[in-house]
Amino acid sequence: MPRPTPPDERVLARRRQVGEQIRRVREHHNLTQHDVCGRSGIDVATYSRIEQGHSSPLIDTLIRIADAIGVELVELVR
Repeated sequence: MPRPTPPDERVLARRRQVGEQIRRVREHHNLTQHDVCGRSGIDVATYSRIEQGHSSPLIDTLIRIADAIGVELVELVR
């Protein structure tokens, strides 16, 4: 099975933007990463990589994060 090609710079930049937006929304709601992780069941290392733009979360993970923060999914990907 061939290895997937690495994402290009445009995709990496968007991934960082989404991570930054998630962080902004979390901080706006006065939550820590640990708060969100406790509410969502996502481990802190994984969540941290998402906020830093080092990981591409599945839609299910984004839904869990949005629910944990108490916002609509669209708030995380604006």
